Amino acid sequence: MEPEPAQLSLQELIRRLRERLARPLPGPSAQWEMAPPYRRALLAQLNEEPAQARAAAVLILLYPNGSELAFPLTLRTLYVAYHKGQVSLPGGACEPGESPVEAALRETEEELGPLGEAVEILGSLTPLFVPPSSFIVHPVVGYLPRRPTFRPAPMEVAEVLEATLSWLLDPLHQDEEEREVYGARWRIPVFRLENHVIWGATAMILAEFRAVAREVLASTERRA
Repeated sequence: MEPEPAQLSLQELIRRLRERLARPLPGPSAQWEMAPPYRRALLAQLNEEPAQARAAAVLILLYPNGSELAFPLTLRTLYVAYHKGQVSLPGGACEPGESPVEAALRETEEELGPLGEAVEILGSLTPLFVPPSSFIVHPVVGYLPRRPTFRPAPMEVAEVLEATLSWLLDPLHQDEEEREVYGARWRIPVFRLENHVIWGATAMILAEFRAVAREVLASTERRA
């Protein structure tokens, strides 16, 4: 049985997450737990990730919300170029000469408003190729010691959603949903957050972060 995140102080949990992210990551084996079934067919058609794929970055921005460790997700508007109306992590394309960390921080502030203080970068997760938009997405994990005040950009963000680590770790929030994609019906793994559905690349990134958090909490249980 996994220990609850609340059994560790937030400071200790952040320290252990930083240490775990510095070691080899779970990688695709964890990401594939939430991968749409048609993803293998798409990658097989491409043979490999195309050299012209653009770099992008997203941010898992952790912060305390009461006794919980929380992070924001965004419901994208219908005005954005990619993944309209979907739930995503804040982020976007890297500009020329920009690192994934720089892009993740810049895009997060463009979408959610100034964060008010410097984000402590804990590490990164495994880059993920997204065939529909032809991006290589670099997930960055950061921490703020206080919950920021969000001022979402109205053209990009329809709603800011707050998830928690305990929500992510709870298997009751993982489900499947039938969707029509590429002219066929598929059973797709999803996370459910209130009335919203999280799937695709965002779900795959969160699946790897979940695996990292599980390892941290399992090591806590072994030490107890």
